[in-house]
Amino acid sequence: MNRKLVIFLSSMYVLFMAYLTIYFLIIGIPFKSLVALSGILCGGIPLIVAIFTKFQLNLSIIVSYLIFLIGSQYFGSIKGWFGQGSWDTLIHFISGPVLAFVGRALNKRLLHQEESDIISPWFVFLSTLSIVALGGVIWEIYEFCVDYLFGTDMQMGGNLDTMTDLIAETVGGSIISIWAGVKTKIRNSTLLSIKNHHASRNNVNY
Repeated sequence: MNRKLVIFLSSMYVLFMAYLTIYFLIIGIPFKSLVALSGILCGGIPLIVAIFTKFQLNLSIIVSYLIFLIGSQYFGSIKGWFGQGSWDTLIHFISGPVLAFVGRALNKRLLHQEESDIISPWFVFLSTLSIVALGGVIWEIYEFCVDYLFGTDMQMGGNLDTMTDLIAETVGGSIISIWAGVKTKIRNSTLLSIKNHHASRNNVNY
């Protein structure tokens, strides 16, 4: 069921961005057309994963991801909200937790983590936060390339804007990364207690 919802929601976003790409191209606004085109690519990622792989996508993560895309690409770039107040900083702050949830899901998948596995809380914290930092850097590279190639001003204020975005993203992602680490530590303690209890019972029976 989740896979079907992911495909449906991602398809709706991709189709919406495809319409905007053509519309802005026809009326002669290449920058907005380019942003919409990037929306097709970004929205197509979960769509491709859902259709062509067996990777189980978390619906809440996908919904959060699409909300972030709508807030950044449609309202931020196309509607021009990035130039109004602190919308840019807010979006980057929100993207931090989204990336952190994605990072945690990737950890579980790539490490083949089972419910009975004990894993270092510090590893969970650092690896999750690393995904957040990587996502922030990739986004800033994207903004720089668009500004350089098309003469736009996505990096409003240059280095100040870049660092503010990265700090906001890191702070937002740190909240979830710390939560993931603490949750893992509590989970480890529970698993150890259960294992010790079973071991003591086996010794008594023996």
